Amino acid sequence: MAMAAAPDQQQLPAGASSSSPRLRIHDTTLVPPSPSPPETSLPLTYFDIFWLHSPPVERLLFYRLAADADVATIISNLRDSLHQAVRAFYPLAGRIRLTPGTSDRYELHYQPGDAVTFTVAEYDDDDADADIDGLTADEPREVAKIATLVPPLPEGGGLFALQATLLSARRGLAIGVTVHHAACDGSGSTHFLHTWAAACISGAEAPPPPPPPPPVIDRTLLPDPRGLYDVFFQGAPSTDELEFVKMSADQLIATFVLSKDDLERVKEAVADEAARRRVAPPRCSSLVATFGLVWSCYQRAKDEESISGGAGAGPMACLLFAVDHRSRVKPPLPDKYLGNCVGPAFALAPQGELAVAGAAGIFSACAAVASSIDEAVRDIETSAMDVWLDRVKEAGTKGTLLSVAGSPRFRVYDLDFGFGRPAKVDIVSVARTGALAMAESRSRSSTGGMEVGVSLQPAGMERFRKCFVDAIAWLHLHQSRVEQS
Repeated sequence: MAMAAAPDQQQLPAGASSSSPRLRIHDTTLVPPSPSPPETSLPLTYFDIFWLHSPPVERLLFYRLAADADVATIISNLRDSLHQAVRAFYPLAGRIRLTPGTSDRYELHYQPGDAVTFTVAEYDDDDADADIDGLTADEPREVAKIATLVPPLPEGGGLFALQATLLSARRGLAIGVTVHHAACDGSGSTHFLHTWAAACISGAEAPPPPPPPPPVIDRTLLPDPRGLYDVFFQGAPSTDELEFVKMSADQLIATFVLSKDDLERVKEAVADEAARRRVAPPRCSSLVATFGLVWSCYQRAKDEESISGGAGAGPMACLLFAVDHRSRVKPPLPDKYLGNCVGPAFALAPQGELAVAGAAGIFSACAAVASSIDEAVRDIETSAMDVWLDRVKEAGTKGTLLSVAGSPRFRVYDLDFGFGRPAKVDIVSVARTGALAMAESRSRSSTGGMEVGVSLQPAGMERFRKCFVDAIAWLHLHQSRVEQS
């Protein structure tokens, strides 16, 4: 079923410059669950209502295609297999709406005929900006050049949209995914993608891998005896408050990679600094090491001119990231529960301490991150949850907040639809929210590494790049000194 967009329509993203690559939309199809479930309403839980006004999450997966790839068959397989994934995740085909007869209760409403939008598009063949190699580079790229590769959500409360865009004379393919955060968290949306990929690859000659288990669609599994829905609804930040930065026309996005060896060097440096200070070392997992190093670099790049008072100077900075509480709420939720079940962790440290180069800044950042995880786990289902939104707003108002999107647990680089693993995965929406984008390293030779997407304006990006390169060089030097001593 075709929508309003006409085939071969030329389109530019809102706010993009005329130099942005031109997108040619071939068609937009409505993909309903089949057979259709009955009309269903899923009330938003207190974890869902937290995200009512949040900007949509936009994820972009790039794939290289073989020279002899049958593009028409690839697109057909993507569309046909999508029916199977939509059937399993049918609430995503519905809409978010105010529950009839109420003024403050929201729900996901599905009715027969609802569908997920699937757009097929192509960059102009003669456009150099559509080159797959350039689009998948780690180096800074203009956000405007990839913004049209993720589709907008349907008007009227739509929850989910997908787009497949052919690139580089059909040598590449970009799959754009846009989801309303109130419908599900990152665990749920990537579960959908893994289900879709498994359905798409199941027609191959080789035995396909087993499909993921189906989602658990039952919002009654999360009771609310303390009335947190009302607390979060009344305090829910507006879209403007959640967009902590305003994207500029020259906004850039880049990827910074930390190998497993780099992360081991961070852990060793933190342990050595703890020994020097004669304090117990923080619990420094690979995730803590990644957050700590990147947060320290970010703060040093941001404040290299404004902070000159040394350690302890400046206001408190905050790193905000999500902690999955499926196994911690009472009763525990199934691992494949479809909805939101993440709460914030607030890592706090003085800006001046974070901005110190070398071991001191990294130690302060890692210690704060580790402590915030312990606090987030300890505080679940206590009165501390009542002030989550107040703490988010306070940090955002002070301008010292850095947030995180994504997780290495989502295994986005395992998303093989039958034509190989992704060459690159970006979370495009971090350009609006100012968040870091986290994922596991895509390198098969660097298992255990991490990659971090960063979106900044050109001057800020260059400062961050320099701080990151200097930090990696210092880690190597520190390791050499320790080995020689």
